[in-house]
Amino acid sequence: MVAVAVPLVWLAWMVLTDWVPMYPLNDLARSGIRERLLAAAINYPFPLAIAAGVALAQTWSFTAALVLCALCLIGHVRSWWLPYFRGAGPAQRDLYERLFARTVKVLPTQGHDVVIDVQHMVTGVLALTMTATTITATIAG
Repeated sequence: MVAVAVPLVWLAWMVLTDWVPMYPLNDLARSGIRERLLAAAINYPFPLAIAAGVALAQTWSFTAALVLCALCLIGHVRSWWLPYFRGAGPAQRDLYERLFARTVKVLPTQGHDVVIDVQHMVTGVLALTMTATTITATIAG
């Protein structure tokens, strides 16, 4: 049951931070509706599919859910942690400056092109939790 709920909590967090202005947690003033709709179309199906895969409790659906969890984690690491530690390309730096430079951060910012903000740290923790609960459900299932 938890493995079905966690992806839905992750989805709720994304919807909340994508659509409800909570500056300085998020900075919606700098992103347009079209840009947010595109991000929603790309991101929101993942937690829904993961929750459905776990709920179906079939070998193939657990496998699909685990693959999707891995893709979510890889995407998060690629988008935030690698640029934080290794530097970002010009396009990623520009996007970061426009959308996330003014949001709340707890990590050191000096010497980094891209710094993971609190909004995306929570997203990462939820993605890790989602993966762990999906693995647990797969083993138990």
